[in-house]
Amino acid sequence: MPPLPAPAAQAPSQALTQAIDWVPSLEDRSRPVYVAIADAIAADIGAGRLRPGDRLPPQRILADRLGIDFTTVSRAYGEARHRGLVDARVGQGTFVRKTGHVPPPFAAEPHSTAGTVPLAVSMAMNQPPQPGDSVALTARMNRGIAAATAALGLPDLLRYPDGADSPDDREAAVHWLRHRLPGLTAERVLVAPGTQAALLALLSALARPGDTVCAEALTYPGFRAAAAQLGLRVVGVPMDADGLDPDALRAALAEHRPKALYCIPTFHNPTTATMPEERRRAVAAAAREHGVPIIEDDIYGPLPETAPPPLAAFAPELTYHVAGLAKCVSPALRIAYVAAPDARQARRVAVAQRATTLIAAPLSAAIARLWIADGTAEAVRDAIRGEAMARRALAESLLPAERIVTKREAFHLWLSLPDGWTGGEFTAHLRSRGISAVAAEAFATTPDVPAALRFCLGAPLDRDETRRALEILADALVLPPATAGVII
Repeated sequence: MPPLPAPAAQAPSQALTQAIDWVPSLEDRSRPVYVAIADAIAADIGAGRLRPGDRLPPQRILADRLGIDFTTVSRAYGEARHRGLVDARVGQGTFVRKTGHVPPPFAAEPHSTAGTVPLAVSMAMNQPPQPGDSVALTARMNRGIAAATAALGLPDLLRYPDGADSPDDREAAVHWLRHRLPGLTAERVLVAPGTQAALLALLSALARPGDTVCAEALTYPGFRAAAAQLGLRVVGVPMDADGLDPDALRAALAEHRPKALYCIPTFHNPTTATMPEERRRAVAAAAREHGVPIIEDDIYGPLPETAPPPLAAFAPELTYHVAGLAKCVSPALRIAYVAAPDARQARRVAVAQRATTLIAAPLSAAIARLWIADGTAEAVRDAIRGEAMARRALAESLLPAERIVTKREAFHLWLSLPDGWTGGEFTAHLRSRGISAVAAEAFATTPDVPAALRFCLGAPLDRDETRRALEILADALVLPPATAGVII
């Protein structure tokens, strides 16, 4: 029998309560930042700067120190766990492993030793997948970033712009949306710091505290959060396999007289339902009958190779079309383009944006503008689309067809659960296996919540990790709830 590990009491109590003052060196920008952080953990363990049992800084603190987003640090710590460098303890933090071999930094086969390490990956954040062959694409994106930075002189970098956004940025939006919204003019466009900020500005402009807005029965949680922040009441409208039910929508609009209708017609979040053209015409007609503005979240619109025209094509006088770049180009840009019904309404939303999120970051807008102009944005979208298709094919090969709903170019899927499971119970079981997903309750705007969850295929590092996560999910689907919940 192998010797028992040393009792926790023999370790210094300080290690369990206080994180060390550690900041990784990120001088090498040739790799993704999360990989560079994991590499730095490995290098500092090898050099003795990090010792077994050391508690790493909390993720939010390290993100603030490095000036990066929380998600990047979370992914870096997940990568370090994947390599066997650290352990995560619920309620305590992330610690350098006390025993075992320390794998080398990220190399050509980063997951070759992962079979001995529990999978730790969040399938909850719906982020675009990293293409398998990304070296050339990364270099192209980096050249664009450098060119955009160089084009901004010191005065531009050290002062606020004179207006909300530049004419060049609005023209870039027109060019990006030319296939979805032919005939769009720059004076109807607002450049926002991401879709969430655009939704907040639109709701602020269209409604007041206590007002009602409508949305699908299952909808994007960020919309629910923005509505709650503004004191708005959200009324859910029933859906079917094609999205919003037009008859139910007409009834809801007549009964509740909402100030706006929010919906995601393409690759609906979370169900991936995509309204066919006839359904879009019916939804637009219902909104027109009742004079209700439409907030069309088209963040996934550029992903399908062929898609019906947006709602803005059928009710242009009522529709605020929101085209975020997070899912089809880069979440790091935090850029979204809002196409308003006319120039006057665009100015109205711009006033609301200045009161909430002020402006889009000029540097991010400049990068987006250059990527759109030189074709990089479309190349990134195509690469994301291709990787999403490959991962979706993996999902369809490993999961029971009757349980999943997805679309060809989507990188999330909607999973219905076997009898006996609730969404909360199933996601808790997945967490015990190293996977996080989001249960239907997080998306619900009505009391009728299906036993289902959204599973995102973009979060894993590569297709091998995607396959491992899907295999764990497939195994969980055949496990009876009572067996999975046994506690000893």
